[in-house]
Amino acid sequence: MELLLLVLLGAVVVTAFADRRGMQPALIILVVGLLVSFIPGLPRVELESDILLTVVLPPLLYSAALNFSFPSFLRNIKPILGLGVAMVVVTAFAVGAVATVAIPEFTFLLALLLGAIVAPPDAVTAVAIGRKLGLPKRVMAILTGESLVNDAAALSLFAIAVSQIAHTHAFIGNPLLLFSYSAVLGPVVGIVIGFGTLWIRRHLQNPALETVLGFTVPFAAFVAAEHIHASGVLAVVIAGFVVGSGSVHAGYQTRLQERYVWNSVDVLLEAFVFAYIGLQLRFIIDELREARESLVGVAVASVVVLLVVLVIRPFAVFLMFGRGLLQRHVEKTVSSSQIAAGPRVPRRISESGRDPTAKREKKRPAAVKRLTASMDKRTLTFQESLVVSWTGMRGVVTLAAASGIPATLESGEPFPERAAIQAIAFVVAVGTILIQGTSLPWLIARLHLHSEEEEQYAARETSKAESIVHFAGDGVIEDFVAEPPATLDAKTVEFIRSTVARQVRDAEQMPDPEAHTERAETFAKLYREVLAAQRHALIASRDAGEVDDEAVRAMLERLDLQEAGLSARLESRL
Repeated sequence: MELLLLVLLGAVVVTAFADRRGMQPALIILVVGLLVSFIPGLPRVELESDILLTVVLPPLLYSAALNFSFPSFLRNIKPILGLGVAMVVVTAFAVGAVATVAIPEFTFLLALLLGAIVAPPDAVTAVAIGRKLGLPKRVMAILTGESLVNDAAALSLFAIAVSQIAHTHAFIGNPLLLFSYSAVLGPVVGIVIGFGTLWIRRHLQNPALETVLGFTVPFAAFVAAEHIHASGVLAVVIAGFVVGSGSVHAGYQTRLQERYVWNSVDVLLEAFVFAYIGLQLRFIIDELREARESLVGVAVASVVVLLVVLVIRPFAVFLMFGRGLLQRHVEKTVSSSQIAAGPRVPRRISESGRDPTAKREKKRPAAVKRLTASMDKRTLTFQESLVVSWTGMRGVVTLAAASGIPATLESGEPFPERAAIQAIAFVVAVGTILIQGTSLPWLIARLHLHSEEEEQYAARETSKAESIVHFAGDGVIEDFVAEPPATLDAKTVEFIRSTVARQVRDAEQMPDPEAHTERAETFAKLYREVLAAQRHALIASRDAGEVDDEAVRAMLERLDLQEAGLSARLESRL
């Protein structure tokens, strides 16, 4: 325990140093950990894979889902599933095929197990770099969404491969049915845990207890789902979406506390994970020697697998998104030729007088139509696709899965090539972090990514949100002026009206009630009613699809800060 605390403290110190120097904390922590691991006599910092998966992964996933807009997730569901599921499967089988040829000792199942371990990218570093350097919001949404679902696909493949190799009894014998069961029931558990949390919160009405309750959600969702052999990762993600969407109905103190608490948890866990990865190098080399593995052979195999991992993602990304660019180019060409040729030929109508395309459209369920209509059908530009293709750094899931390989088979024999698989996975994780992590900022800076269309859309949605809160606030103020408290004179009523109205229009001007008087109490009561009406109007507009969820969240944060400032001043005066 003392050693873990020292690792955590050292990671925090290195993070602070890197931040002050404008460096990437994750990479500096990793390099320092690699060097420290060779200190003579240093004991090994080792955690069970269950601890890494149950204690470290759920909070990171939950925090990302909590702050991620679910409508944004749905708008980008196609590229997210393409990268988070299809890409993982393609990478796993590509690594499996190459490793089977490059490493004679590996059967295809062992190679596929290795592929499942190194398949899921950890987008934490990519998202952090992208946020700092100003990546377009859609690219950030796709990368964040990918990181929320790719772990589930990779861990499912990992469990299936281990079961087949070790000949252990699986919950469901058919791998495809097992994957489907896990993918369907996991979100169901997350929905139940999420709505249960919101129900409990409504009855607590205590910001401190509500924040503490929030800490238990990711662990409860993960453990409950894994207990019934479902996907704990998907359960945590869906629970985060549900609680995050429902937090708009909580008190402002709860939202502010959660926002800053989870940010601190993210920094702490990410620093620890990269330090832990770096500290494993010397001990992995020792394990290879104990297993009498050829260090040169493992090194060559590691480089081959690393190259496959680095190449397969850009290839698959441009295969997925490049088709859209090509299709857009063809559509422009065809459109120009049609304009030159004359009016378009109308669609063929059947003998009954009906349009067969319209008939197919009617058969689609209403929910599917709404989802399809809300999806962002814009194709990524070449520059955006290039950035997405180079965000394949591996992290905590790869390390945890490699550590989770059982030591023995069902028969009691040692698990074949366990040390070699763990060493290759480690090299891939460290290699992607050092190669892609160091070059990604340079790549983003050189591409000069800038989307005027996205900026205009964000400005429009922000303007809508501001109009909604101003209109709602003006309505409450007008009602107050029409029926003011009978004990207040007209001059006091006008003072309160003008002060509250000015605060509503300008968030920088903070009211300063001067004493515990009826005027101060009336002012505070009216101001809180205005804020409540503004929040209600924002949420109603978001639920009706009239304004973007991200703009609503940003505006709600402004309102929370205003109410926090008002409450602090009232408490200091009273």
